[in-house]
Amino acid sequence: MYPCPCGYFSDPERACTCSHQTVTRYQKRISGPMLDKIDIHIEVRRVDFEKLSDNRRGEASDEILARVEVARQKQRACFADLNNGVMTNADMRVAEVRQFCELDEVGQQLIKAAMSQLQLSARAYHRILKLARTIADLAGEENI
Repeated sequence: MYPCPCGYFSDPERACTCSHQTVTRYQKRISGPMLDKIDIHIEVRRVDFEKLSDNRRGEASDEILARVEVARQKQRACFADLNNGVMTNADMRVAEVRQFCELDEVGQQLIKAAMSQLQLSARAYHRILKLARTIADLAGEENI
């Protein structure tokens, strides 16, 4: 979604014409429970022409697919002994999150601060941990 009605709130090149109240009201149109169901929130900024027209190529789709398959295989192997229907990180319930998504002290402090400052729900807490586990799996890391 756009960050405001005119679409230029926080744009580095073009000034937003909306008042602070208008931006706040616009962003509150999506309710907390709805936002709670979205796993990843990313602000996507305008891409410069030079980057769009550059001949450099990003990571190939088949390379990404191979990395995803390795992560999925790791997840299936990890959950194979549980025999409870959990096959991927997304399937984890609270017990599995506690078992497989342990954080170090710094990670604990970070998520504690996020929970407090952003007033996140228990559901959001568990979704963050499952997403962090998936990112670690994609990066080939044992720990989050």
